[in-house]
Amino acid sequence: MHTLSTRATSISTQLPDDPAKTTMKKAYYLACGFCRWTSRDVGMADKSVASGGWQEPENPHTQRMNKLIEYYQQLAQKEKVERDRKKLARRRNYMPLAFSDKYGLGTRLQRPRAGASISTLAGLSLKEGEDQKEIKIEPAQAVDEVEPLPEDYYTRPVNLTEVTTLQQRLLQPDFQPVCASQLYPRHKHLLIKRSLRCRKCEHNLSKPEFNPTSIKFKIQLVAVNYIPEVRIMSIPNLRYMKESQVLLTLTNPVENLTHVTLLECEEGDPDDINSTAKVVVPPKELVLAGKDAAAEYDELAEPQDFQDDPDIIAFRKANKVGIFIKVTPQREEGEVTVCFKMKHDFKNLAAPIRPIEESDQGTEVIWLTQLVELSLGPLLP
Repeated sequence: MHTLSTRATSISTQLPDDPAKTTMKKAYYLACGFCRWTSRDVGMADKSVASGGWQEPENPHTQRMNKLIEYYQQLAQKEKVERDRKKLARRRNYMPLAFSDKYGLGTRLQRPRAGASISTLAGLSLKEGEDQKEIKIEPAQAVDEVEPLPEDYYTRPVNLTEVTTLQQRLLQPDFQPVCASQLYPRHKHLLIKRSLRCRKCEHNLSKPEFNPTSIKFKIQLVAVNYIPEVRIMSIPNLRYMKESQVLLTLTNPVENLTHVTLLECEEGDPDDINSTAKVVVPPKELVLAGKDAAAEYDELAEPQDFQDDPDIIAFRKANKVGIFIKVTPQREEGEVTVCFKMKHDFKNLAAPIRPIEESDQGTEVIWLTQLVELSLGPLLP
């Protein structure tokens, strides 16, 4: 999670033509929404544009570290070449010379192959002139004289809020700041999407992103945005072999009307494996109003008349409806779990890749069936 956000402010700057006059200019800085840290606390200069990289502090030992990295990279390359040369070493020819000359194989073996010769593979080594560019590093030298501590080091009062912890120092090994005012934002590895395809149709469901901060879903078929949401609103006291009435809510996530039918699982259904109670669902089809964000705040909006049955529908509000189901536990102890199926219509409202022709009909309605499994809690004695 990235907690830093870019903030904009206005600062006054002098005009280059007339230094006596000033003008307002927009500047951007980083701020944390949790600890109230800003890039101005550590002296980072503001930027004139919102995007782009921020100036990072320079490490005085950068040149030495880069030279060490290049040295060890060259050393690793040498070791790799040596291992490859041992693998591709020339093998002894166990075929007798007379046998090879008898069948005319001597000239064939001596004939050079096009592309790569055996001597080139057997004598695999560093490129010519690479030894001349060998990087040499100076070994680190111990220093006898150590910089003395300040005079008030032992008498100065310590404010723990201004001193960094050991973990904070180790998170920035390049600088290892002592004071909290020296903390800079550090690079963090963010999670990005990986390529994911459907196992049946090989459709590309998710594409990888090069920049994890600008992830966009290129496919708008996320199930949570189309399947009606089922939630438990109230649970009565459940007892063995006694019928109880449970209140559920159905929420329509799409903007058009959705027709829902609840079905009981048949005997021997392979999906019905965790059910411990008998359930009776409404026999009639339920109609869910479309999602309208503006209607939630509009008190003058007229409610639609769906002619609901009060024995089935407990309440209706916007795109949410409350329904009753009857549950009868079939086990004397343990958790009460019910299973039923929800059948609803689905319309693909995503923009088509190709333009719709005049002969094509409107959006095709597809009926989907989902298995719903609800855990209603423990059984009362």
